Amino acid sequence: MIFRQLFDSTSSTYSYLIASRRGAEALIIDPVLEKVDRYIKLLNELDLRLVKAVDTHLHADHITGLAELRDRTHCITAMGEQTKADVVSMRLADGDRLTIEGVGLDVIYTPGHTDDSYSFAMEDRVFTGDTLLIRGTGRTDFQNGDPRQQYDSIFNRLLRLHDDTMVFPAHDYKGDTVSTIGEERRNNPRLQVPSVEAYVELMNNLNLPNPKMMDVAVPANMHIGLHQEEVAQKGWSVSASAALGLLGRPDVALVDLREKTERERHGTIPGALHIPYTAIDDNVRPGGVLHQLGAMQKLAFFCAFGERSAMAVTSARDAGIASAIHIEGGIDAWKKAGGPIER
Repeated sequence: MIFRQLFDSTSSTYSYLIASRRGAEALIIDPVLEKVDRYIKLLNELDLRLVKAVDTHLHADHITGLAELRDRTHCITAMGEQTKADVVSMRLADGDRLTIEGVGLDVIYTPGHTDDSYSFAMEDRVFTGDTLLIRGTGRTDFQNGDPRQQYDSIFNRLLRLHDDTMVFPAHDYKGDTVSTIGEERRNNPRLQVPSVEAYVELMNNLNLPNPKMMDVAVPANMHIGLHQEEVAQKGWSVSASAALGLLGRPDVALVDLREKTERERHGTIPGALHIPYTAIDDNVRPGGVLHQLGAMQKLAFFCAFGERSAMAVTSARDAGIASAIHIEGGIDAWKKAGGPIER
């Protein structure tokens, strides 16, 4: 496995690059905007294709690199389903699997630092965001933080992982790079409390100043931008209500770009084909299945919220499929418009 821990000294943020091998798909956790050039350079050096960029939560101390990475690599952006960020391609829930080629991470909802905090666990390591730090825990006094929830996230979720599980946090301010679950259980001073009430009292009396970037970072990270507006201006989109008229038409092929777990949880549009977004480039280029299909039928892409489909229709148009469109707002908007769902 390829694994890189990358550090932004300004915000003391760790970002993590993961892939199964050279030449494979890659994932980045907690990217920082100012480091995007560095990430792109490393991806090129390792011959990796970035397919997913994930934030463990809505950060208050730096501006996320999600939008910039999306714009430059057309990767899928992902956060927990509780996030208040305006646009992410994929919203994750507790118990999901976050996958790329050859790598899978268990998705664990760990609120407390914020109400949208998630951790991601592999067999030998866990990426804890700001929930569990090395010899510390994330503050709980803003962004709907809750020390009682954090206690539950740490003691009843994270500390139940094997003691040898490596802990990789989103931040460290002392120069530490990695710990283990057992090490934190024994040595983290904030975990040496007799009860949840004692933990709540401890966290409620930290009296820490707000992060320096908070007033800038939080609004910026809630508005990472929307490709769909540009696509709509080009006439390559259709509203969900108008898309109802496409259902059952022999000259239209509906193409679902979501992953299997999303389709299983939320259902799909009856009769839709399934082509995962990560395979779109191979399918729309000349000789690909969708390129051939697009010569005979209008292609109508859709995903969860319209972000992946907006990027897919751009790729399809660039590949010469002049009939390609996408459904604005994805299946979320389709449901709100009263569209039928097939489980």
